[in-house]
Amino acid sequence: MPHPDIGNSERLSELCEQLQATWYEKIPITNSLGVRVAGFDGSVLTVKADFDANINLHGTAFAGSLYAVNALCGWSMIHLQLALAEMPGSIVLVEGNIRYAAPVRESILATCLWEDQGEVIRALKRGRKRGRIEVASTVEQDGQSAACFQGRYAIRID
Repeated sequence: MPHPDIGNSERLSELCEQLQATWYEKIPITNSLGVRVAGFDGSVLTVKADFDANINLHGTAFAGSLYAVNALCGWSMIHLQLALAEMPGSIVLVEGNIRYAAPVRESILATCLWEDQGEVIRALKRGRKRGRIEVASTVEQDGQSAACFQGRYAIRID
């Protein structure tokens, strides 16, 4: 069952503004990457990073930037889902793997889809203090997957 705030665009917008403030205050590299929330509807998060801030010597997006933006997108999706569930906590990336399939020659647009994590979320709501969630994030170029990231994140509920 979807969260009641999913249809509330004002609430989702507020959460995205708070998320960006957290990035800029607590994760300094986000300023250098030029990231911002491009969209969030409750189940799909899109994070955009400026191309000019992430270019390499080949005129394409730097691989490290693609990794960082994808990892941030996954972290941010979990952060937003915990905020929707009103469960403040800490999230850390414990394992991440990326596959680079094609060069990116424009702004980095990472997308993360929230797949059913009901079992973990229900356990946390019942009082469990720790959990692990896996999410994927993808950057596309010309309609094709350019970078696919799989991350495992540890969660500790405050």
